[in-house]
Amino acid sequence: MQLADAYPVIVTEQLDECRDFYTRRLGFELVFHADWFVLLKSQGEPAHALAFMHVDHPSSPPSPAAYGGDGMFMTLQVLDARAERERLRSAGIELALDLTDEPWGQRRFAVVDPAGMWVDIVEQIEPAAGWWDPYIAGGVSL
Repeated sequence: MQLADAYPVIVTEQLDECRDFYTRRLGFELVFHADWFVLLKSQGEPAHALAFMHVDHPSSPPSPAAYGGDGMFMTLQVLDARAERERLRSAGIELALDLTDEPWGQRRFAVVDPAGMWVDIVEQIEPAAGWWDPYIAGGVSL
């Protein structure tokens, strides 16, 4: 299979709220908007797409139903998680997870979008010394 593109489509009744959240708060751009489908793309190169489909559209998958917030999350990697956290907090966005430095080498925080999607916003940082050693080739025996 040779892909031309790939992106998630989240089935939700909160199309306009998701459009506004991602364009106004997370810097995505609107590519297409109808009352049944919203397609967004990130700024910069390469651009990354994200879509939302209304539960009542005929092409919506018969299962699952509207996204309920479990079993999936999205990661947005940024250059400066601390600055993004401050920008979103200043805009009144509630944090689901406050800024945390993880031993595996991520500085991260999280928000929840209007569809109930956990959005993990991460910056790559230096991992704790030795944290990755068991996972590097030769360090794990199967």
